[in-house]
Amino acid sequence: MRPKILLRGCLVVALGGLAVTPARSRSAAQVPATPLQRLVQAEIERFPGNAGIHVKHLETGEEASVSADAPFNSASVIKIPVMILAYELASRGELDLDERVEIRKADVRGGSGIFRYHDLGLNPTVRDVIRQMIITSDNTATDLAIAKVGGVAAVNRWLRANGFERSTLNQTIFETFRARYEVMDPNLRSLTPEDLYAIQSSNPAWATSPGLVERVVDRLRRQPMQEEWDRRTREDPPTWLGVLTPRETIRMLEGIERGTYVSKAACEEMKAMLRQQQSGARRLPHYLNVPVGHKTGDLPPMVANDVGILYARSGPIVVSFFSNAIRGSYGEAEDRIGELARLVVVYFDGRN
Repeated sequence: MRPKILLRGCLVVALGGLAVTPARSRSAAQVPATPLQRLVQAEIERFPGNAGIHVKHLETGEEASVSADAPFNSASVIKIPVMILAYELASRGELDLDERVEIRKADVRGGSGIFRYHDLGLNPTVRDVIRQMIITSDNTATDLAIAKVGGVAAVNRWLRANGFERSTLNQTIFETFRARYEVMDPNLRSLTPEDLYAIQSSNPAWATSPGLVERVVDRLRRQPMQEEWDRRTREDPPTWLGVLTPRETIRMLEGIERGTYVSKAACEEMKAMLRQQQSGARRLPHYLNVPVGHKTGDLPPMVANDVGILYARSGPIVVSFFSNAIRGSYGEAEDRIGELARLVVVYFDGRN
């Protein structure tokens, strides 16, 4: 997700992939020093920031990881289990993917996505909402989808029921964005979705209270909060959108690729959405000439996440890469993710 900034020191409204600086998931003595493990370890050491990764070839079973069980801020990657749950509910007749959903003023969210640029009253299908949640990481679509599958608690019940003990959806997009303003003033917990979008988009006409945007912007000018927001994003998991580990994320991707969730047909639809991804072209797919289905999560300039399925000639390879505390060029960090994916494909396929 790319951020939108109101003014220097104001809220970055795109969600990112930050984590507490992770300990190694296994010690060097515990992780077998296979050629793939050495490759992954070397690339992580070159990465300009803290990172965790898990790589697995689904046909050979060969895998390698660094900090694979460390908890990372999921950012938009947590949208994957929301998608899977939606298809599971549809298979039980509890959700109609062809149902039309009207996008009202209170539904619009800032940050990434395209729905906020359309006129109010747009009527996409639930399937289209899920598609935009994945391929443009649309935040409006995300909160609509979370509501359709039964809310945050329902997503977490699905995660636990499927053995994802460390993965959690903490809150909605709206709650995540609003919480940042509450750091500045607890009274801002009363912000409505319309108010929040008015502040994020610098559009006073959207607010329910005259002068609200000007007051908040002025307050932020006098009381910059970026340092505290960054600290919470690095160190305070309850304030994150969600929590994922590289290893558990690999299991989700493997289930989609193998068709073990819901049905083969449902998994084919989900794989198609991942392959229609419109973000993160400089990450996993950057240097590859094989198809890639993936989902990003980012907060420039500090965070870049990407997880996905690389359709190598030797068979599908699932990769989950989470990072935080990027130093220096954000583009260089994205390129390192792309270079790791290239080296992994070369490792399994050879250079030709």
